[in-house]
Amino acid sequence: MWSDVRPLTPSLPRGSRDPPRPGLAACLAEFLGTFLLVLIGPASVIVTALVPAIPPQLALVLIALSFASSVAVSILVLRRYSRVYLNPCITLAAASVGHLPARSVLPYVGFQILGGLAAGGTLWVLFRSADGYTHLGSTRLAGGIGPLEGIALEAAGTFVLALVALIASSRIRGAGTQALVVGAVLFLLILVLAPLTGAGFNPARSFGPALAAGFFDDLHVYILGPVAGGLSAALAFRVLYWMSREESGGPRSAP
Repeated sequence: MWSDVRPLTPSLPRGSRDPPRPGLAACLAEFLGTFLLVLIGPASVIVTALVPAIPPQLALVLIALSFASSVAVSILVLRRYSRVYLNPCITLAAASVGHLPARSVLPYVGFQILGGLAAGGTLWVLFRSADGYTHLGSTRLAGGIGPLEGIALEAAGTFVLALVALIASSRIRGAGTQALVVGAVLFLLILVLAPLTGAGFNPARSFGPALAAGFFDDLHVYILGPVAGGLSAALAFRVLYWMSREESGGPRSAP
């Protein structure tokens, strides 16, 4: 595992299997990965709510595992075709630090949003008659959590997730190790924050089910918070890169 780790770099190394430009295969991979994430994760929210015998603590673990495993499997299967960000905010962060060409941002984000919308439509077809109160697994704030608190919590969660994703894509060669690291971090974040905000961290994840269910309460929280968290993660990554270059005696300019 540790042989997969390399020094912190601002961009992916030469010889990476990632495509240099946003070809159709890369866009379709982002679409498919986001579709699976937004289908499997919210479906677990719906199913656990439909089975009253499942204790709340176990339901939370199952939901976190569903989201984390869908991301991990997507990284394992789709890594050769795209960067597998599956998240517009992580995509923006990656472009900000040079991990993704600027010309790839709009295609990646567009297909990620389309994947979320397609998953929302599929959830509507599958669960519209059975879903009682989860609004097709939409993210929503817990009682006592206001919009400003929600934005701060979503920003914090997205910051951690995006920073880990950036470091993993920069330091870890193997797709299996990347999948394990990113999936584990997402699992833990959901355990902590889902009871408070629903743990969106991803506008595509929140918007797809919300549009399908016609549930738009506090939707801005799940756009503003993740965007702020992703951009903050990009800034933190630049600082970490600068510090690592300073310690190694290399050039101090950030990527």
